[in-house]
Amino acid sequence: MKFDTLQQGVSFYENYARVSGFDTRLYSTKKRKSDGKISLKYYVCNEKGFRETPRLQADCKKKRPITRMGCKARITLKLINNQDNYVIFSFHKGHTHPLTTPNSTHHTK
Repeated sequence: MKFDTLQQGVSFYENYARVSGFDTRLYSTKKRKSDGKISLKYYVCNEKGFRETPRLQADCKKKRPITRMGCKARITLKLINNQDNYVIFSFHKGHTHPLTTPNSTHHTK
């Protein structure tokens, strides 16, 4: 897919996530050194990765729930060199956790 602006690509993935039943978060951004334009933008499932071990230890003052499940779902938007358009460079739709049901999507951000 091709997007005229980066925001259109981000909006596309956020809408897809809402309909599918998961939340997203920005993972990383890379800029070109020549002109400072964003060349790659990575958005991932909100449950990507794992929580650091100090937060899980018993002597921690504030225990937090485990919210990271090591999910692999992500999208990478890439700037086309000769144009100011963005394309989906990579897309992984597999999740390692259950998605929210349509009745409970109002609990997502």
